[in-house]
Amino acid sequence: MKSKNIFELDPERLATTDEQGNRIYLYPEDVKGKWKDRRSLLYWLLIVIYLVLPWFNINGRPAFLVDLAHREFTFLGGTLHGVLPVLFFLIVASGLFFIGFLTSLLGRVWCGWACPQTVFIQAMFMKIEVLFEGKARQRRELDKAPWSLSKGLRRAGKWLAFAVISLHIAHTLVGYFVGPRELFRITLQAPGDNWTLFVTTMVITAIFLLDFGWFREQFCIIACPYGRMQSVMMDENSLVVAYDVKRGEPRRDPGVIERSAEGDCINCYNCVKVCPTGIDIRRGTQLECIACTQCIDACDDIMTKVGKPTGLIRYSSENELIGKPRKVATVRSGIYVAISLTFVSLFLVFLNASTNLNLVFLRSKVPFTLIDEGRTVVNHFTLKLSHQGSKTYNIDLVVNDPDIAAVTNSHPTIVNVPDKKIVLFLKFPITELESGSRVVQVSAVDSETRAILATKEVTIVGPVR
Repeated sequence: MKSKNIFELDPERLATTDEQGNRIYLYPEDVKGKWKDRRSLLYWLLIVIYLVLPWFNINGRPAFLVDLAHREFTFLGGTLHGVLPVLFFLIVASGLFFIGFLTSLLGRVWCGWACPQTVFIQAMFMKIEVLFEGKARQRRELDKAPWSLSKGLRRAGKWLAFAVISLHIAHTLVGYFVGPRELFRITLQAPGDNWTLFVTTMVITAIFLLDFGWFREQFCIIACPYGRMQSVMMDENSLVVAYDVKRGEPRRDPGVIERSAEGDCINCYNCVKVCPTGIDIRRGTQLECIACTQCIDACDDIMTKVGKPTGLIRYSSENELIGKPRKVATVRSGIYVAISLTFVSLFLVFLNASTNLNLVFLRSKVPFTLIDEGRTVVNHFTLKLSHQGSKTYNIDLVVNDPDIAAVTNSHPTIVNVPDKKIVLFLKFPITELESGSRVVQVSAVDSETRAILATKEVTIVGPVR
């Protein structure tokens, strides 16, 4: 017999779909408690950092900027120029395995505590929805009610507020790639003056608006790959939001279970009512659980009211629930952290190598020319000097053969930007060549300390004698 309680979930399908597969909208109730307070504090801290960080300037540059157009990455005053693809790969791979390490220890702590999907919906969009449409029961009744002026105004106000917030979030995100001050200047211009950026920002705004305002838990349940990955990252020692079956069962069921035989669970369904993904945590760890701790606060509130110990639903591990000790350091977590540290080490090695001054010699179309009535050979090059960071170099170019002169259009050469191109001539007597070509070493030497910053082998050519 089907339960008349709307919060009694069907064991054969998701709480967010009906028998025909149509979406069932959720109306999670608000909750108060220590975990809610902690999450709210962290949410707003993350939001403030997100909104404010790019506006801070350090050494004349934004604190965080990913300039794809110029291949520059700036973080807290340091700038990497012409960032190599391998650096992005290594840092992303390291981050993925570090998340795997955290998941093996703490379960889906990212989803419930730091994921932008959860942070913005819980801290901002749900608050706006409650402001315009009321609490969970009022929102449910409003959805069922026929359209009226009041309903239309409430919905319009809500979606207008959603749009304003989405615009701000999207512009901030774009600011991380353009620079917030530059983006502010651009927004004062006509959209046609920066059409690509305008369309990109509007598309991102639409994505945020539809996702945070309408799609919501469906993204976590259907689209998010992390939810699928967690099953291979977690084990019986991973920390999860868990229901204590031994303590809670059998649940209160008047007329079926005697009061003396009941567990601590009074079957109030408050844990289901507050769940943003619509699950019943009492059925065990589930794919849809984002570890947001809403059910912990809801259950602790009820346990306090009925005079029973809190913690019927709590952070725990499968081993702890069955009375076994929890192992914090496991082989799984060790592998994840070892791989993550390996990628970080490789990143630092490649980064250190890329910060050195790099010389690239590009020969002109004419291999050589003769001057001084054929006594002197001139090789013409375009020299590209590049390096990571913001350090300025004053250099001289020196050839290891004193009879070969390096002549540039600038002495000393000031290098403070990547891919700086200068014209370089290598002049030498024709007697320096015996077979038409020869390898020499050209060094970039610091003009003040005379330290060698970089050395490159270059082939000089001339007429065959």
